Amino acid sequence: MNETWKSADISSLDGKRILITGANSGIGYHATLGLARKGAHVIMACRDPRRAGAAIARLRVEAPGASAELVVLDLASLASVREFAHRELAELRPLHTLINNAGVMAPPRRLETADGFQLQFGTNVLKHFALTGLLMPLLERAMWAGRPRVVTIASIAHKRGRLNFDDLQSTRHYSPMQSYQQSKLADLMFALELDRRLRAGGSRVMSIAAHPGVANTNLFRAGERSTLDTAVRAAASHMIGALLNSDDAGALPTLYAATSPDVADGGYYGPTGLMEMRGNRVGHAAIVPKAQNAEAARRLWQVCETLTGVQFPLRASDLEHSFRSK
Repeated sequence: MNETWKSADISSLDGKRILITGANSGIGYHATLGLARKGAHVIMACRDPRRAGAAIARLRVEAPGASAELVVLDLASLASVREFAHRELAELRPLHTLINNAGVMAPPRRLETADGFQLQFGTNVLKHFALTGLLMPLLERAMWAGRPRVVTIASIAHKRGRLNFDDLQSTRHYSPMQSYQQSKLADLMFALELDRRLRAGGSRVMSIAAHPGVANTNLFRAGERSTLDTAVRAAASHMIGALLNSDDAGALPTLYAATSPDVADGGYYGPTGLMEMRGNRVGHAAIVPKAQNAEAARRLWQVCETLTGVQFPLRASDLEHSFRSK
């Protein structure tokens, strides 16, 4: 892109249903706000009903007349993901865009999801993999000029990530940032592999990735941490605020990936400022070679299928079976 792209540049989204995970705060909330202001019906998928209620109340003030609904979706639980997807499939309403935004960043000790997966890999990767696969029939049903989309939020942290197939769950060794970097590399590889599979299957659905740069969000500030660590992070967030992206600027790549007619299949977008960390210009983001390793991506895909029990219905016959079996 040669010019600054703003959320005001989004065309009307009237009649479009868009689901975004982690919609109650940070980048997720600001992306929700930008979509709602353009007329989309936004499904705000959140884990905490109390925080979600506060977010939608704020949305009503900042975007009067916004069309939005709250759904409780706990990405630390496969049962929650399956229950939500089952309800959506039963209603047979098309889904125009799915934004895999929610994430966990670097808890200081190894934690597990309800299913026994290491928290970062389980939440950031496995549950979004499962959610996308289960909702694929609804994305295939959506008909609009911009084509249905899956937008997966990665990170510049993917550049330092490494897929350790011998210890994806960090059972032998847990490093908070190494685990986060691995999960973000896996997210980007998932988006790129999904694109390859969708195109091979002749699907109209697009798979696109985006990253926010380094935004001063709750992902940086929150989490299960000591009082001292929390205080240090809070102080650091104030200091870096002048240097790094705000929540609303960090949401621009997400909005661009979800709405722009100029995005490409398998594209990856982010801010073009200093080292891709900030800026209000959105452009193609750098992808390190290991993220483009198709063989490793296929192996990761197989691992995700095995651990989640979800296989993607990417053929017409599979899609019909998905509806008949609900």
